[in-house]
Amino acid sequence: MFDEILTMVKDQLGKNQQVSSAIPADQQDAVHREVANQVTNELKSQAVAQGGAGGLLSKLQEAIGSGSPVVNAIEGGLVSSLGSRFGLPPSITGAIAGALPGLLQKFVHKANDPNDSSITKESIDQSLPKGVSTLPGP
Repeated sequence: MFDEILTMVKDQLGKNQQVSSAIPADQQDAVHREVANQVTNELKSQAVAQGGAGGLLSKLQEAIGSGSPVVNAIEGGLVSSLGSRFGLPPSITGAIAGALPGLLQKFVHKANDPNDSSITKESIDQSLPKGVSTLPGP
């Protein structure tokens, strides 16, 4: 799941000229990896809280872009991490956080697309810690 999210992060941030030009070239890979790591970890955490992939995807579909707790949790950790680890100014960390709804929309679309097996509900559930009971989602 991490590699797919990393690819989506590179694509999403690469399309945003303000963000891509503001990240020092020697830090771009590390920043992309940190964004992907933060998103992956928070999605796993939220999937556990929502009863598995189905609950997570349903919650994301309902609330992307509307200040949902899931998006807010990812943004908060991400902005803090990018500022402290890479010294990026708030204008850039804010722009990166602003790209999250688009990234999460792609994630949900991929997970729900029967013709795209790169991210599936099953692969999300398999990435969760063992012993977490998952409930079938919509």
